[in-house]
Amino acid sequence: MRISDLQSKDIVSITDGKKLGLIADIDLNVKTGMIDSFILHSSGGWFSKGEEVKIMWKDVAKIGNDVILVRHPFNQETLIK
Repeated sequence: MRISDLQSKDIVSITDGKKLGLIADIDLNVKTGMIDSFILHSSGGWFSKGEEVKIMWKDVAKIGNDVILVRHPFNQETLIK
């Protein structure tokens, strides 16, 4: 799977089914080459439109054909200022 394939998928919370946004950037671990986290541009909903949110790889529940399902207790620590 390519990064561009991930960027075209909607990020959806499995807690309430809300769309959280699209992947704007990906943090990679340079030692392992594995994904550490996704950076999202919020589409509104839980966050103000335009805020950036960090989703850790460990919080990804499932990557499907059209969506990436995440489980995460969102709080102020996930917002990137």
